[in-house]
Amino acid sequence: MKLYRTSNGFCAEHNGQHFVCAFSSLAELMANDNAESFLEHAIRNAAAAEDPLQRPEQLLPPIDQQEVWAAGVTYFRSRAARMEESKSSGGGDFYDRVYTAERPELFFKATPHRVVGHGQKVAIRKDATWSVPEPELVLLVNPRGKIVGYTVGNDMSSRDIEGENPLYLPQAKVYNRSCALGPGILISNDALPATTKIQLEIKRAGEVAFSGATDLTQLKRDPQQLVDYLYRENVFPHGTFLLTGTGVVPPDSFTLHHGDEIRISIDGIGTLVNSVG
Repeated sequence: MKLYRTSNGFCAEHNGQHFVCAFSSLAELMANDNAESFLEHAIRNAAAAEDPLQRPEQLLPPIDQQEVWAAGVTYFRSRAARMEESKSSGGGDFYDRVYTAERPELFFKATPHRVVGHGQKVAIRKDATWSVPEPELVLLVNPRGKIVGYTVGNDMSSRDIEGENPLYLPQAKVYNRSCALGPGILISNDALPATTKIQLEIKRAGEVAFSGATDLTQLKRDPQQLVDYLYRENVFPHGTFLLTGTGVVPPDSFTLHHGDEIRISIDGIGTLVNSVG
């Protein structure tokens, strides 16, 4: 089942049909030990709804009270890119070491007001010269540390700022409209297949400027391991979203421009589309 947040409330998709949800927040959904069963029960006698993807102007980012966190250097491609961008500052070795370390890199990414949804505009920093999208599988985790859903994420990144000094990571990653989630959440008790593909396409003036793909077989860290580390000394009363890292990185010569269209697709979840503005 998939769950969408719209200007008219939450809408669930099940077996090709769409239903109005009576609950008013994700926290209410995640208060239950079995979110999938709760959602099935919630739509059992619910009124029919139109497909929210047919009215993208009504879609909202699928987040309300949750924080967004992120994991870094979880794919070999990301390790190589981070080492290259930081070698002049002496920080390249840090990324090599964290790739092989037991403890993952975890960092705070966004509060809800910094997140945009499907069809909305992501931003690039005015003081950055090298900006890229990072297509990522995102976990929805309940307050008890259980993965209850998945969505598509874009971890916007200012590579020149992070490359100048790894301590500038928060400035490179955390700013208004630096994170996109959506279009909806796949609510499921089951882990995604390792063959799940993640695809990125960037269009500029109607032409493909970059495309690339990876799959979850390339993800070095187990998703539940990332969650367990995040929850070691943290409490998330409303649950949280956790981006799991990127395995698709444009070449060093590429930077985003205003007006570019970013399309990120993940098998079984959907396609998140944003423009830069």
